[in-house]
Amino acid sequence: MAVDDTQPLISHLIELRKRLMNCMISVLIIFLALVYFANDIYQLISAPLIKQMPHGASMIATDVASPFFTPIKLTIMVSVILSAPVILYQVWAFIAPALYRHERRLVVPLLVSSTFLFYIGMAFAYFVVFPLAFGFLTRTAPAGVVISTDITNYLDFVMSLFMAFGVAFEVPVAIVLLCWMGVTTPADLKKKRPYILVGAFVVGMLLTPPDIFSQTLLAVPMYLLFEIGVFCSRFYVGKRRPRDTSDDEDPDNADSAS
Repeated sequence: MAVDDTQPLISHLIELRKRLMNCMISVLIIFLALVYFANDIYQLISAPLIKQMPHGASMIATDVASPFFTPIKLTIMVSVILSAPVILYQVWAFIAPALYRHERRLVVPLLVSSTFLFYIGMAFAYFVVFPLAFGFLTRTAPAGVVISTDITNYLDFVMSLFMAFGVAFEVPVAIVLLCWMGVTTPADLKKKRPYILVGAFVVGMLLTPPDIFSQTLLAVPMYLLFEIGVFCSRFYVGKRRPRDTSDDEDPDNADSAS
């Protein structure tokens, strides 16, 4: 009996290892394809700051090995980000057997939309926020201060902003999940609109440089995405059913019953 009980656990662990290996392989393949262009990728990421720096100023490397390791570190991060669709698919393939058919139809759009929203958030940060933020920061330098940003510190700064905007643009997915799980409802969220608007500006103040333009550029999209999430959540409210529902296909339960 004990041996039979351990069989499902072992099979799940084997399946989990398989999915994790697939994720690591996808990241490795993308990294090997991009590592030759590591310096070019860093130049692309640093372009918004370099364009705003005063004439004659340049970025510096304060550590001996940072000119080599910093672009490699960036390439690894880019490889993980570009592998997000594969990683999400592996997560989906691992949990899909435990879901009913109607749940699978609802989860797939969430996985796809979360990927696109994350990429859109990063693109918004790069093309809109970075030029305005770096322009503000370079113009506010005290007189006599030479702007020479360290390449490692710059990478840490921009990656934190990338992650912040990428996660912030996941607001619709988070709202849909909360409504789907019954934590809240679209009607309750509509009543909290004034608080959500204030909260969006507070988040913008915490995640962006201290200028009103950057804060607004994050707060306004977050609030609009909140409204999109409230609208989309109407299609998910009441879609969850008890696990004893018999009108959906469940291969695992069907096999055990037979």
